[in-house]
Amino acid sequence: MHIRQATTDDCSAISTLAHSIWHSHYPGIITVQQIDYMLSKMYSVEKLNNLLESGSVILVAEEDEKLLGYICFREETENSFFLDKLYVDTALQHKNLGSLLLEAMLSSLPENIVIRLQVNRSNYKAINFYFKKGFVIERAEDFDIGNGYFMNDFVMIKK
Repeated sequence: MHIRQATTDDCSAISTLAHSIWHSHYPGIITVQQIDYMLSKMYSVEKLNNLLESGSVILVAEEDEKLLGYICFREETENSFFLDKLYVDTALQHKNLGSLLLEAMLSSLPENIVIRLQVNRSNYKAINFYFKKGFVIERAEDFDIGNGYFMNDFVMIKK
């Protein structure tokens, strides 16, 4: 398994993996209708291409040319980054892949920075993962994402 920076050629595979992960992980946390809405807003090939073109970095973990997981982040200010996405194939969770992706991101960033992320307040697995990695809850916030849907998230921070 190796981790590398994604290119626009990877966007289709990232989109496909995201759909699989979200439909496996999020039912029971949010509705299937909201899952589909959010996937269309955030994980179309076009949207992923736009992320890359606007300066976001996506690192992918792969083995034998099969995508296993990904992490996406961007600089917000000189000393602040936003961890936008961190997902691992559900069949491979609890095998340290999320930690490896997070470590790859951190090693690519300067020291003495702040990293923020948003995580659904009912996504206990992810919240506990981030706690173990040194993140703390900064605040709870409800983000209106349109079409009558909200992301009921914790904003977490790591310094």
